[in-house]
Amino acid sequence: MKHKNAVKHGHHPDSVHHDSNHEEGAGIDRKLHDPVADRLIPLEPLDLGKIHSIDDLVRAMSKTAFTGRQLGEAADVLEAMARDKECFVVMTLAGAMTVAKQGLVISELIDRGIVNAIVSTGALMAHGLVEATGRAHFRHNPDLSDEELYEAGYNRVYDTLEPEQNLDDVERVMAAVFGGWDSDEVMCSYKLNRAIGAYLAKRAKGERGILKSAYEKNVPVFVPAFSDSELGLDYALTNRERDKKGKARFRFDPFEDLEHFAATLLSQKRLGIFTIGGGVPRNWSQQFGPFIELRHRRGGEDLPLKRYHYGLRICPEPVYWGGLSGSPYSEAVSWGKFVPPAEGGKFGEVFVDATVGLPIIVAAVLERLKKKPAGKKKIMLRN
Repeated sequence: MKHKNAVKHGHHPDSVHHDSNHEEGAGIDRKLHDPVADRLIPLEPLDLGKIHSIDDLVRAMSKTAFTGRQLGEAADVLEAMARDKECFVVMTLAGAMTVAKQGLVISELIDRGIVNAIVSTGALMAHGLVEATGRAHFRHNPDLSDEELYEAGYNRVYDTLEPEQNLDDVERVMAAVFGGWDSDEVMCSYKLNRAIGAYLAKRAKGERGILKSAYEKNVPVFVPAFSDSELGLDYALTNRERDKKGKARFRFDPFEDLEHFAATLLSQKRLGIFTIGGGVPRNWSQQFGPFIELRHRRGGEDLPLKRYHYGLRICPEPVYWGGLSGSPYSEAVSWGKFVPPAEGGKFGEVFVDATVGLPIIVAAVLERLKKKPAGKKKIMLRN
């Protein structure tokens, strides 16, 4: 028996495989193995009496089972990405994370240099602007019907309300940003988000937010499905107003985002991805590997065939539904998106609500970095 392979890949020992001489379906006289001799890793009871910090809890959970173990292992992956000085980390965001008040957790990752690029839905960035301008979201009272909420101007996101007045405030911010835009410059999402961040850095004193932190740390923020957002609608409405005034329309080219993202990742030595949810942000970020391969294979470009070395995903969607958000990293290896574990790839997947998993994982890693700080990263940032 090859103990290491048996443990690593979850294979049964050779001695318990069915013998072709046995009658089909019959049992065998098993040779019982010693788990210590087989180098199996023992689990440990979670002793709350020994827990004195979030990191203590997460480390203890990693020695248990099910989602608790996933969460503990995920913290190890995020710590590895944070400590790898040559790892450029892309964070992808889907779902209502800013409405769910997770924006400052993401800002903290940016501020501390752990996350080096963001790929997000436009809605998440729009709702994040609400926070960054000092506006609030509110609890939903289930006694109020959706018809009543509509009449009162309250947009419901599950158990939370986004007042329509908040989005009008976002529009005023966007109008100011568009008002300072040079119509000769082609727009794309990372350029626009940088302009919004610059506006917030000057005007939103004392407030924190994803785009403000991203601007201050030179972290690009990409929104691949830009038109599917309040920001996209503001852009469309702005162009209609420019039509009425006889002004030239702004031009938006999403492929400038793709080229800038690819050029940025090509400049790095190692890559990591930290995914919340799935959807367009996840796949758009992961298609980097195939894009570079196709440029090499079809376009004849002399390019290194880069893939992600690290991956961490928090998403409760199971694999068997067949949706993009549920595909595991092992599947993405077959597409040339990730380095397989046998070649050094390190991955963690947690099937849990991100409003539970994200703050616990990040808090644990920040405690580790406080005890033993990571060195400054040697990554290439592009303007």
